Amino acid sequence: MAPEARIKLFLKNSATALCAALVVLASFSLGAEAARRHYRSHHYRDHRAPEMAAIPPRALPYPQLPLPFEIPGAQYLPLAWADVKGWSDDDHLAAYKTFRASCRSINAQTGAPEPKALEVKALGGSLSEPCRAARSREPSDDASAKAFFEENFSPLRISRLGEPDGFVTGYYEPVLEGSRTQSEIYNVPVYRRPSNLFVRGFNQASVNLPNKGPVYRKIGRRKLVPYYDRGEIEDGKIAGRGLEIAWLKDPTDLLFAQIQGSARIKFEDGSTVRLNYDSYNGYPYTAVGRILIERGIIPKEEMSMQKIREWMAQNPDGAKELRRQNRSYIFFHEVNLSDKDEAVGAQGIPLTAGRSIAVDKSLHVYGTPFFIEGELPIESDRARTPFHRLMIAQDTGSAIIGPARADLYFGAGLEAGRVSGRLRHPMHFVMLVPKSLDPATRAARLPVPDPRPSEKIAKLFPQAPAAKPVVSVATSGKDETVAVATPVPLPAPRPVIEPVREPRRHMKTRPHQQ
Repeated sequence: MAPEARIKLFLKNSATALCAALVVLASFSLGAEAARRHYRSHHYRDHRAPEMAAIPPRALPYPQLPLPFEIPGAQYLPLAWADVKGWSDDDHLAAYKTFRASCRSINAQTGAPEPKALEVKALGGSLSEPCRAARSREPSDDASAKAFFEENFSPLRISRLGEPDGFVTGYYEPVLEGSRTQSEIYNVPVYRRPSNLFVRGFNQASVNLPNKGPVYRKIGRRKLVPYYDRGEIEDGKIAGRGLEIAWLKDPTDLLFAQIQGSARIKFEDGSTVRLNYDSYNGYPYTAVGRILIERGIIPKEEMSMQKIREWMAQNPDGAKELRRQNRSYIFFHEVNLSDKDEAVGAQGIPLTAGRSIAVDKSLHVYGTPFFIEGELPIESDRARTPFHRLMIAQDTGSAIIGPARADLYFGAGLEAGRVSGRLRHPMHFVMLVPKSLDPATRAARLPVPDPRPSEKIAKLFPQAPAAKPVVSVATSGKDETVAVATPVPLPAPRPVIEPVREPRRHMKTRPHQQ
């Protein structure tokens, strides 16, 4: 074979061998890569994070209960009877008789649907239970009356949120001189409720109108405007309509009768008319005594109703301007009571001097016992007479606002006016709660919150603010409801992943050529 042909054949065979070697090498590389991927997939599958099992809803081991006892804006502390200062020194029999008077009104409502107003009050209709117990008991001494209260009630120290004590003032029933007809001496009218006075949600002829909220004057069939204020009424806006019950000498007498909410008017012929609060004109009460203090006219420590009367008598023009600062105006109605009977409170029963109190009726139920303890200037202006007495809530007033706020009723006449006129004092309030609502007993059944995570865990797994967990309520069949709450989502634990090491490729070594 010629040398040229030999060279061509060699080059052709070399190219063929090179192509075959490249194909084999490519096949080996693809196979190695597939093996590597297969190894990695199996390795990661064995070490991937375990799937978190779904957390089942928790069935809470306690019934779904409301707070044991709740009064808006109040703080309270359950007490033992031994911790109620002065409890053993009171006349419990006198308090029991006053409580039973309230029970007559409460028992009369038995079987009737509770008013909606009771649903938002802490005691609700629970006083019916101790009132039923009182119906069959006639204690003859102080010890048995004291035992009745201890058996049927639990003591609860109560005050406004953030304040240590409550606050008391006093009120009484003024006895005034008046006339059935107008004259030069008697020219201050005492008005009954006007027919054009209107309160939303109430019939105009309703017996019980609220002592809070807006009051309107109805013009025509639909138009409503705010009712006249004190200044407009004193200027004669409702005069000449036959609304005058009686006539008084002094507008200051009328002002204080309106502040007290009741009055006895004695006429020249010896007869008497008894007046009680009926309604008001819708403006908030403004204390004229506070205005005199703010103006520096009467020092706060000397303030009393007697001081106000003296200043008004000496300053008639200033008195007129001062009265009109209190835009609230009270309308009265006549009540059929003898001179021997006490004034009738908002509960509809005669009050008891020294035992009845006026409270905030938006928070409290009439008939609730309150033990009030502290020191009051009963005997004189500067006296510190110990006062520890069980009082019964039987009345209300537009200026009595708050959970531990009371107006103490002292009866009728000048002496009662002098005592009540100097009361503006902080006192300890202990509310007597029926056993069925004992906060200490009910609080023991309240749920205990989940343990709080440590600070370190909280930082490692911060919780984003989320919507409140949905709580569904199921009935257990035992007059209890069981709450089933969706669990609060917890942070998933971090998976433990070991670093993956590339497998070492074992290279075949060729033997060294000798």
